[in-house]
Amino acid sequence: MPAVRPLPAPAALSLVVLGGVASAAQGVVNSELGQRAGDPVLGAVVNNLGGCLLVLVGLVALPSMRAGLATLRRAGLPWWSYLGGLGGAAIVVIGTYVVPVLGVAVFTIAQVTGGSLGGLAVDRAGLSPAGRLSLTAPRVAGGLLGIAAVALAQLGRPVGDLAVGLVLLAVAGGLAVALQAALNGRVSAAGTTSAGIAVNFAVSTPPIFAVAALVGAFAVGPRWPGQWWLYVGGVLGVGIVLALLVGVRAAGVLRTGLALVAGQLGGALVLDLALPGGAGARWPVLAGAGLTAVAVLVAGVPRRAPVRVAAEPAPEPGGRLVA
Repeated sequence: MPAVRPLPAPAALSLVVLGGVASAAQGVVNSELGQRAGDPVLGAVVNNLGGCLLVLVGLVALPSMRAGLATLRRAGLPWWSYLGGLGGAAIVVIGTYVVPVLGVAVFTIAQVTGGSLGGLAVDRAGLSPAGRLSLTAPRVAGGLLGIAAVALAQLGRPVGDLAVGLVLLAVAGGLAVALQAALNGRVSAAGTTSAGIAVNFAVSTPPIFAVAALVGAFAVGPRWPGQWWLYVGGVLGVGIVLALLVGVRAAGVLRTGLALVAGQLGGALVLDLALPGGAGARWPVLAGAGLTAVAVLVAGVPRRAPVRVAAEPAPEPGGRLVA
């Protein structure tokens, strides 16, 4: 099967920004569903179940998904390349139980810190299909700008209890997301994008169901609400994974993660304006989204090649210059 060429970086990162908007909407939908159903983790369960159902439909309807999975069986990737979905499961579970203690502000800043550090590390190690990306000053500056942008966007929000262990757990969740993006990107490059999506949901769903069973989420007699829009998290999740796969192949993990955050902040601003009872226009969120977009651009500045100075011609013994 001929390899599909990556999109140009600007187009790929624009798609990732849209994925970030979808991520903001997914968070609202899953949170509301979990609250109404009786346990926060039930929103994540329904989200991944919906994604798996879409994958099953894709297996029937999309020859490219079946062909991509067949190609993966012959690709010879190491077993750990297929574990990217565990990162997605980790951040969903961590967020479900850490946000109520830390608050959205601290959790988000810690997660983005972990994601930026993880993006720099996995790009430097060459884990993503974009190859090895050096630890340059613009990339480090872009990562730091991304963290500062998210901190700015959270101004005025409740801080919660600054439990150091939970903060570190949120940072670890961000690292897990960076690994998820890199490993899923490797799988996608070895097979097809649709195959990468299928592997992600196949790996991420069982752990989420296991956590839900361990905390007794199914034993409380879930009260499933009737509003259809509360069940679209899986559709949004497939779109988010697709955007990340496209972005990582074109621009690496760090810039893809920053573009996703820019879309999340922009999407949060739109939701705050559109939803009844929303917070309305908040200038810190708008400024944070803009600064994150700047971080994406800064992180993409190429390293300047060293300037080579031509050697001066040496004089001949008689005093005449030799070129």
